[in-house]
Amino acid sequence: MDETIKLKLYEKNERLINMVIERAKRDFPNDIAVIGLVGSFTTNEYHEKSDLDFIIVNYTDDGWKIATSFIFDDVGYDIYCSSWERISTLTHLQVLYCAKPEYMDKINHLLGKKREELSEPIGENCINRAKKYIDIAKQKYSDLVLAENIGEAKYASGEMLHNLCEGIMNINNVCIVKGLQKLFEELLKLQYLPLDFENNYISLIEAKSINEIQSAAFVLLKSVVNLYSKIREELIAKPTPTFENLRGTYEELWCNYRNKTLRSTSLNDKSYTFLIARGAQNYLDEMTETRGTRKIDIMQYYDADNLEQYKGEFLKAMDEYLYEYEKVGRNVEKYDTFEELYKAFMKI
Repeated sequence: MDETIKLKLYEKNERLINMVIERAKRDFPNDIAVIGLVGSFTTNEYHEKSDLDFIIVNYTDDGWKIATSFIFDDVGYDIYCSSWERISTLTHLQVLYCAKPEYMDKINHLLGKKREELSEPIGENCINRAKKYIDIAKQKYSDLVLAENIGEAKYASGEMLHNLCEGIMNINNVCIVKGLQKLFEELLKLQYLPLDFENNYISLIEAKSINEIQSAAFVLLKSVVNLYSKIREELIAKPTPTFENLRGTYEELWCNYRNKTLRSTSLNDKSYTFLIARGAQNYLDEMTETRGTRKIDIMQYYDADNLEQYKGEFLKAMDEYLYEYEKVGRNVEKYDTFEELYKAFMKI
């Protein structure tokens, strides 16, 4: 960029910054805590039509009155307020105005906490953060499947893509700082990327029809899910079933699902059986995830035309889970008489 243009940009920015600070001091001395700057002018990725990305944090709700949007010199500006939570997502902030020293201390604490978080080795914390974004991406993919026109489809795919990118960044425990223009370029440099990520990314943004968008989105989503599963498998230690962590889990499986399964199948109630089966599968998966029990897949046996078969497979699954108790030396808390139950419960 020509140096003369650069100079004019900085002069304009200085006038705008001083204007915002002047208004804050005059009208909101007790309402606005911090005014900071992020974005292209702090990363030197700006162009002639770049705006200023203000971060304004309020101390009171009256501070919101400074918010406005306007067009000046053919550039659009939006001056709006954020919460302290917004600062907690940043690693750097160019502070332009700070009403009190304690606010500066809070800024440094939040920025430092985020930097510390990103300095940690890739592990359980960042993998769990990634999962939140990947789960949202799955929801957006369902919106894409339900899209009735090309606009809805493209928007849903964009929402999905945004959250997948956030998920990938969290898998790598990094924070992209150069903005949307450089996002793809920065992603390609990361250590952990989904298989054929570059081609799958391009295929999605170049897709024309709804079917093409859905197809490309599925491939990209599946690749990110596979990456997440692989990294989780490699980096996060699996729990091991123990005498203590299995306590009460077989009894709970019996309580919530055994008799309901027997009843629903005896009534040949397909809907009831299906819903109970879903709940049982969810419980068994939770035990695998949190206790380390062997994976048991009972939903594969649900057949609306053969509920008796499902019942038999469910009872086999109960026996398989019971074996987990046997391996750690735990007995089932089962009583034939009230007197036995009373003595055990009352610890007599």
